[in-house]
Amino acid sequence: MARIIPKRVLEDIRFRNDISEVIGSYFELKKAGSTFKALCPFHKEKTPSFHVNPQRQIYHCFGCGAGGDVFGFIMQYEGVPFVTAAKMLAQRAGITLELEEDETGSSNKEVLYELHSKVAELYHKALLERESATSARKHLEDRNITAETIETFRIGYAPNRWDAVLTWARREKYKLEHVELAGLIMKKAGNGGDFYDRFRNRLMFPIMDEQSRVIGFSGRTLDADPKAAKYVNSPETPLFHKSRVLYALEKARRNIVDSRQAVICEGQVDVIRCHQEGVTTAVAAQGTAFTEDHVHILRRYADSVCVVFDQDKAGREAAVKAAAEFMSAGLAVTIGTLPKGEDPDSFIRENGADAFREVIAKAGSAVGFQIDTLAELEDISSEIGAMRAAKAVLTTISRSPNSVQRVKLIQEASDRLRLPASALQDDLRHMVRKMRGRPSTEKPAPAPGRGRPPSRAQLELCEHMAHITDNPELADLIPKYLPLDMISHLECRAFVTAATDSLKTGRTIQEALQEHEDPSGEFQRFAAQVQMSPSKIRGTEFSRAVAVQDLILYLWRQKLKQDRSAFEKKLESGPNTQVENQLRQITYDLKALGNWEDGSAVIEIHLSEK
Repeated sequence: MARIIPKRVLEDIRFRNDISEVIGSYFELKKAGSTFKALCPFHKEKTPSFHVNPQRQIYHCFGCGAGGDVFGFIMQYEGVPFVTAAKMLAQRAGITLELEEDETGSSNKEVLYELHSKVAELYHKALLERESATSARKHLEDRNITAETIETFRIGYAPNRWDAVLTWARREKYKLEHVELAGLIMKKAGNGGDFYDRFRNRLMFPIMDEQSRVIGFSGRTLDADPKAAKYVNSPETPLFHKSRVLYALEKARRNIVDSRQAVICEGQVDVIRCHQEGVTTAVAAQGTAFTEDHVHILRRYADSVCVVFDQDKAGREAAVKAAAEFMSAGLAVTIGTLPKGEDPDSFIRENGADAFREVIAKAGSAVGFQIDTLAELEDISSEIGAMRAAKAVLTTISRSPNSVQRVKLIQEASDRLRLPASALQDDLRHMVRKMRGRPSTEKPAPAPGRGRPPSRAQLELCEHMAHITDNPELADLIPKYLPLDMISHLECRAFVTAATDSLKTGRTIQEALQEHEDPSGEFQRFAAQVQMSPSKIRGTEFSRAVAVQDLILYLWRQKLKQDRSAFEKKLESGPNTQVENQLRQITYDLKALGNWEDGSAVIEIHLSEK
């Protein structure tokens, strides 16, 4: 059974650690009215944009978006997991930290974190001590992976047994359903199948989240069997989602913030080699192509990335695709070119870290790299070759939302392909128009609230709801007139829910926000940003209740306009009396939604019909 820090103890720790005093012990804070400000420790800046609000016990940087409560600051500044941050703050306040057995049944994730941490230690100890791990140790020695690096990255060895973890879990009295949920064991096919270890005779690389907690594993085979998969990764679990994990980010993050650049590699060994040799801004995706989530994570810390992948055909193509993902987020992107047959690991071993740094320094644009790759496949000086190359390059350029970046890349493509920049610009405009007019079937839209900012109306709604303690009348408006599914942005929805619940339960809004599960820290940052936003109400002419009523009316108008568009499309296939009547009703309702007296009555009718 997992042991947890009781909530009452966490509240005592929070109460006895004033956030302005804690942060002020790390660097100087200057008084600014009722708040404090300083140069942000998480990104380089010349003008202070880092603010601490002692009334709400939160911090927020208006430059890089960092924010949260006192626990969040310690976790981010010290690079430690939540439990370690709680221990540090408890010691600071002179509080004896006592763990209790969790009997609520709601702590599966805590059990999984504990399991991963202990199994990582089990594998690490096996690598260092077991005779059967001789081949694993020799593999690392042959690749010049030092003892210090093995310790830093907690590299381990999965014994060549079907039941090493299984036997350990039974001895430690863990429920096998939890061990299976963690992805550490599997069940044999067939009814009543026995369990067996997922990882066997493999070099084990623990995968950690940004808070340095082990959330999964990647195992490299030590078998000579060519049929054996070279790498086996943890499956998707409640902790591990490969599309949201960057290997070694917990180690690289602070260095990325300092340099504002990340080095992107393909595999764990490449990243480990970089860090061992002093290139400490290297990270890698975890067994998948780079996704919008990966880009969203890195964008918090970096302004630019340098992609350095293997130089085989698949690696070069993957580098261009990754570059396009980063460009779509407005990041500056370069791609480093290594000699054929090399990867960052082999290149650094043979040529040294300084030579690799030179590769990064001399890295060219994604477009230049893409043209070089295309030139190896066909004659781009021919008419058909130039047309194909231009189409591929323009597809990449079209991902950039930055007009300056697009102009520079088009000019480079013009020079390299010997085509007029004006012609490429015309084709790009045509391509963008065509893409905007075509429904996206190739790639689903990102989930609301992930990688996409909220609408202005939804954000303003949150900013008003942040003052619900002083304006209790707001608590009646949302449940009665605005269904939560009309708030599409997930973090906005969670914030409005927490604000409303705070009055129902007699808590402060900060206490209600802390109930929200937030392993990534994204919600905490968003909540701090909302609460630190300047007040939208001035004087006595308007009230927050009126402002929220206006926002509710606006969101309902947006919904009805979407409904109207859907009905209008139905009429394109021919007359339909029922649809025409619905359209007339929507037109009438939209007019009524111009003021609260009429609009609230219309809303009540719509909700009663659900």
